[in-house]
Amino acid sequence: MKITARAPVRVDLAGGWTDVHYFADREAGAVLNVAIAHYVRGELARAARRFRVTYHTDIPPGAGLGASAALNVVWLALVNAALLRQPSREELAEQAYRLEDLLGVTGGKQDQYAAVLGGINLLRFREGAVHVERLSLSDETLRQLQRRLILVYSGESRLSGDIHERVWKGYLSGEEKVADALRRLTAIALEMREALVSGDLASFGALLGENWRCQKDLHPSITNETVEGLFRTAERAGAISGKACGAGGGGCLLFWCEEGAASRVAGALRDAAPQVIDFALDGEGLVVRREG
Repeated sequence: MKITARAPVRVDLAGGWTDVHYFADREAGAVLNVAIAHYVRGELARAARRFRVTYHTDIPPGAGLGASAALNVVWLALVNAALLRQPSREELAEQAYRLEDLLGVTGGKQDQYAAVLGGINLLRFREGAVHVERLSLSDETLRQLQRRLILVYSGESRLSGDIHERVWKGYLSGEEKVADALRRLTAIALEMREALVSGDLASFGALLGENWRCQKDLHPSITNETVEGLFRTAERAGAISGKACGAGGGGCLLFWCEEGAASRVAGALRDAAPQVIDFALDGEGLVVRREG
């Protein structure tokens, strides 16, 4: 018997942080993210009453693309398939989130839902519940996103748990700057949904930049000189705006480029950073196959 599974990682376009229960249970959050065609892949094989489970991914460690949640989704999908269970995609996402919670990992639910669903989704969070709206964008908007977004690995692998601890300590202690930033991040995700559905890419780019400014308002550790240097490099080459993926502090950065400038921006970043990550959008989400 052999079972294989793959789940995509994601790029959070807007609203990251607001899916974490500290905020979502009090005020409600929203995240707009897109699953990309880079995967965590797993295989469970049984022979002679022994099980062997293996995993691999081509995403750098600490990239801020939700790979750890995708791995948990893959592991649970393999186990459920071995036990001949077929939970829904949403049930798998919730199982993966509960597993991380049991392990003491502070985080939200956007990564798990992106891994199981694929596509571009607006996710709304309130009191533990998740409402999913899958976006259907015009072909031209999808082409523009594919041509003008650049994803780069900064080379700064970071521990998101440390950043989470600092941000949530500020929020729970009543720091207004942090609370205001989280509320604005929620609104930006909703506004960006409107911009993409209407094909208003000028507003999309402006909102991406505003999202980054709000991220930095959460805590100084969300940026550093390496990250800021890559922003300067990208902007000189023709990037309009950008943001850090995930918790920030390093990992991957996403840039939105002027029309026709993406190759120039990518070239400049290849000279300044360890890796520019080419990507396509993933529309399938979790895929599980069984042999034997």
